[in-house]
This record gives sequence, structure tokens and C-alpha cells, in this order.
Amino acid sequence: MLLGIVSDTHGWLHPRLLGSLRGVDMIVHAGDVGRAEVLDALATVAPIRAVYGNVDGPPIRGRWPEWDRFNAGGLDVMVTHIAGRPGHWTTAVNQKLARERPGLFICGHSHILQIERVDSPAPLLFVNPGAAGREGFHRVKTCVRLQVDNGRPVRADVVHLDEDEPGGAGGVGDGDGG
Repeated sequence: MLLGIVSDTHGWLHPRLLGSLRGVDMIVHAGDVGRAEVLDALATVAPIRAVYGNVDGPPIRGRWPEWDRFNAGGLDVMVTHIAGRPGHWTTAVNQKLARERPGLFICGHSHILQIERVDSPAPLLFVNPGAAGREGFHRVKTCVRLQVDNGRPVRADVVHLDEDEPGGAGGVGDGDGG
């Protein structure tokens, strides 16, 4: 299964985002969608799972939850918008991860791209896809393509939306520490 992971579009659909996600089996939006039309456009590429973020108003909050949990290719996935980062989770997130132990945890909010294997409070892969929108301090607009095989994340590719060719972040399940 191939997941397309995006966050922090803030109401803007990057002209290369849909093409960069073509071929994925599911798109996960980790909040700060901005406008429902962004999700509608993404849904033309693949089925959508999404959560709302702090900038999202009633149209998004009425349609999508704050937290989502689902199975993707045998992998237990948990998504929210604001969570912190490994070693600096919010207290509530730390407790939730320890209790529920997903295999993949996705969040957005910081606009900082980060893909990391985490051992505590539970073993999981953490993905923050950075930001695909124009709003915020980030200079590079990104999304992530994550390959899941037999319930395990095996490869994460970072797509730099403003570049001609997507760049690869390397494998995440092949012992390279990626």
C-alpha cells in the first residue's frame, strides 16, 4: 500500500500536489486544511483520511475529526494535527501513544518535515510531512509518499513540491536509521 501524507495546506492547493500523489492508495491530511475544496481535489486522486487543525473552521471540523485511527495495509495508523515531536510530545499525546501503541503516528502543525523511528513511549514511525501550503515560515513545500508492506512502513519518499523532480528520503525499514 502506498500512502500520500500531507499537512498544512492552509486553503491552497499546490499546483504539483495532485500529480505528486498520483498512484497512492490513500491520502492522509494531517490538518490545517484551510478549505474543504482542498480535500475535494485530493479525493479525485485517492480516498482521503483527514483530521482538522487549529486554523480549520466549522466546514472542516464538521466533516473531519481531531483524531483519526485506521488500518492501512495492515499498519495501525493514528493521526492528529498538534502533537509535538518525539521526545517533546504534549503530555496527553505521550499518554495516548503509550496506551494505544500505533505503528505509525502522523501529525502536522509545526511545518517541519520529520520522519523518525521512535522507541518511547511506544515503538512507532513518526511522520510530520512538513507543509504543502504557502502560509507559515517554511521555505520548502513538502509531502511524503510512504510505502507499507505487510503491515510495516518500508520506504518514505519526501516530495519537494517546488522542485522539478521529487527527492527521496531513503528507506525507513531497511536498517539505515532513516
